[in-house]
Amino acid sequence: MGYVREVNDTQTLPPADASPGRVILLTTSHRVAPGLLSWPAWQALHGADAVLCGDAGHPQLPYLREAGVTVTHASPTAEELVDACAGGRTVVVVATAEGDRPLTDGLARLAGSGRVAMPDLELLPASYDLPGARLLDLVQVMDQIRVACPWSSQQTHKGLAKYAIEEAYELVEAIEDGDRDELREELGDVLLQVVFHARIAEEGGPGEEDEPFSIDDVAGGIVDKLIHRHPHVFGDDSADTPEDVKAHWLRTKAVEKQRSSLTEGVPVGQPALALTAKLASRVRTAGLEVELPSGEGIGYELLTLAVQAEAQGIDPEAALRSAARAYREAVRTAEATNL
Repeated sequence: MGYVREVNDTQTLPPADASPGRVILLTTSHRVAPGLLSWPAWQALHGADAVLCGDAGHPQLPYLREAGVTVTHASPTAEELVDACAGGRTVVVVATAEGDRPLTDGLARLAGSGRVAMPDLELLPASYDLPGARLLDLVQVMDQIRVACPWSSQQTHKGLAKYAIEEAYELVEAIEDGDRDELREELGDVLLQVVFHARIAEEGGPGEEDEPFSIDDVAGGIVDKLIHRHPHVFGDDSADTPEDVKAHWLRTKAVEKQRSSLTEGVPVGQPALALTAKLASRVRTAGLEVELPSGEGIGYELLTLAVQAEAQGIDPEAALRSAARAYREAVRTAEATNL
């Protein structure tokens, strides 16, 4: 077995005979802390006749050795691995980050040939990604891009602000179109904006008041807010209807913000119909009697229509956008007719 190069004590694999044995390909997730393996994985590792790994720097190796598992640094070919299993032996191969594609392809080729007595082949996931694990990859990739990309490394919060608005509108369009693939992509683009801004914020700012914060601070803040504003889920309060939930939310938010005016926190830079609807919603929720301002021109007429729409449960911005999309199709029809 000249292909074996050991990283622990010197060892050799037992001699082969005619029994095919068993190969276990052990896979782990780099998004889960090393050493946190499933019980079947630990059983396989301790019960194997040999444990091989082609990566001497594999993050799992220190924990395997600490648990008393002897690991041999080896990158056998498919033929060599089949020979190593002969005699009914079990060999565990700890998969590298690249996935040991040449080995698995070679085993598949041998099995398909029908000329080799193949050992039993088993793929055993030793650890699984938790929900949201790929977000860690996004944070890592964004960190690399921020450092190495000439364009990304120069971006600021202000410079990126327009992209956040564009991506939000593209997300809304995907939702209105009902396109699932487009929805998934646009959600990713919006998420990228959040991660990008958080990465920039890690560097702080020119003034002492610009304290750095990270994506973990962003996520931690929204987690705390969600828990605090859902006492019917995480506390002793109860809510049986969506209206109860909204009432909970508004009461908690009012205590948190301690605003002197219900207009505070309403961004005036949003589209005019959406701005009007938001103000009207707060006025209606507060039970405040407000006389609409009077004036000449289409602006005041639109204001009245937007307030009326909100009172009827209609989003005037979405309603006008829907009508505009119908208008767009009418334009295209007219263009086609005039060709």
